Amino acid sequence: MVRVVVLDGGMGRELKRIGAPFRQPEWSALALIESPDDVRIAHEAFARAGAEVLTTNAYAVVPFHIGRERFDSDGRRLAALAGELGRSVADEYGLRLAGSLPPLLGSYRPDLFTVDEARPILEVLVEAQAPFVDLWLAETVSSVAEAQLVRTVLDAVGDVRPLWVSFTLEDETFDGSVGVGRLRSGESVADAVSAAEAIGAELVAFNCSQPEVMEAAVREAVAVGDLPVGVYANVFDVGEHEGANVTVNDLRYDVTPEAYLAFAERWVAAGATVVGGCCGVGPAHVSALSARWAKG
Repeated sequence: MVRVVVLDGGMGRELKRIGAPFRQPEWSALALIESPDDVRIAHEAFARAGAEVLTTNAYAVVPFHIGRERFDSDGRRLAALAGELGRSVADEYGLRLAGSLPPLLGSYRPDLFTVDEARPILEVLVEAQAPFVDLWLAETVSSVAEAQLVRTVLDAVGDVRPLWVSFTLEDETFDGSVGVGRLRSGESVADAVSAAEAIGAELVAFNCSQPEVMEAAVREAVAVGDLPVGVYANVFDVGEHEGANVTVNDLRYDVTPEAYLAFAERWVAAGATVVGGCCGVGPAHVSALSARWAKG
């Protein structure tokens, strides 16, 4: 039987679900600022659900979400707090902790990305989380250039911990066919896999896109590369979708834990060996994954 590693789910929407402070533009960072205990509670919920890898709640600790002034004055402390909270729960449950390296200038916005602007933000996130994490997770990556910058910054500080790179796919134009998947930048899945291999990633994954577009991306990634492949989809209601960072989108309530597991079964059949969830995928979904692929 294939060994499948189960990740956690979407921290932001889990914080909202449990009643933590939550709104745009701060998103999941608001709980770090106003109610850190809620971050711990959310991590614990995913740990109890059977996640084997937790991810730090650092996704929104960037100027795009918390503002430049707050980031300059408090970003390092908040990122370190995200690491500390994640580490404490990971240690309690015997899990690995991934350090979130998010989109630095806005989710789904490769058009806003520049190395000169993004690099100092990334350097803060890496330095602040480094004492706490077992591996790095560059997630919701919209372009090859964003992934390459992560490697540059890690190399500059001599950090040799495992790097996982997870790309987000264009939902609206991807019909699920192998060979036509595109990143939000327009670059191909093959481009993404090649870039992940070139920067020494130990896993290439796809996240924060609809469940329906993931299977073909996995098949293509397996066909063109040699890296292990992971998936953690979102369950945003695309019909209501106004773009990341714009509003708090509705969720697809048709994607129940059982329905999400059915998607994940297809991803694994296509070659994925790591599965979890992004925005809107909660502990119940992770529990269904864990029950199916219990750690052996």
